[in-house]
Order: sequence, then structure tokens, then C-alpha cells
Amino acid sequence: MDMINAIGRRKSSVARVYLTKGNGQIVVNGKKIEEYFTQPHIQANIKAPFQTVELENAYDLKVIVDGGGFKGQSEAIRMAVSRALVKLNEDFRKPLKDKKFLTRDAREVERKKYGKPKARKSFQFSKR
Repeated sequence: MDMINAIGRRKSSVARVYLTKGNGQIVVNGKKIEEYFTQPHIQANIKAPFQTVELENAYDLKVIVDGGGFKGQSEAIRMAVSRALVKLNEDFRKPLKDKKFLTRDAREVERKKYGKPKARKSFQFSKR
């Protein structure tokens, strides 16, 4: 096993993940995970697939993520990591699928329509 790569998407975020043998080091866009994602629950979101298949500190991750906010980015990374783990071992598919880590959440922001202040919000209606 040299290097396994996978892509994950969420909202407008796209994450490319490179999985190699190592000691659990995670680098996101050239920074450590603690520097890039400062909130602990977001860090836990990224590490969740490893905990599901009980492989914490067995592999190093190099992540390139682009677009969206930190929540969408973290969920895109989570999906990419899950896909990479399935490429590593097909037996990991069931536990990851049960937690819905392999499912693409296709919800996107609805576009703004003309004549309205937002996508669906309307101006106050006056009958008289």
C-alpha cells in the first residue's frame, strides 16, 4: 500500500484526501488539524471514520480542501476519508455506511430569484 486517494463533497466544498501508513498525523491545507479547524467537535467529525473502524493513529492524512465553510469542509473530508478506508479494506464499508459516512448529502443553497430579497422570502404584502 503506497498511497490511497479519494474525493469527498459537501455543499460547495471539495476535499481530496491522501491516506498513507503512519502514526495518525492529519494535515489540512499544509496546517495541522488543530490549527486549521480550531473547534474540537469539527476535529472529531473528521476523525470519526477512523474511530468507527478502530484505526486511530494507524494512518497519516494529507488533505486538500477548497470552497465552502468549515462545517461543509469537515463533512467533505469525512466522506473522502470514509471512501479511502473502503478502498483500503472492503470490510469497512458496512460500519461506515451504517453511520451514513459514505452518503453524499446533496443539499445545496438555493439560488436567489429576481423580485425577491432571498431565495423564497417575499416583501410584505399589502392588500390595500
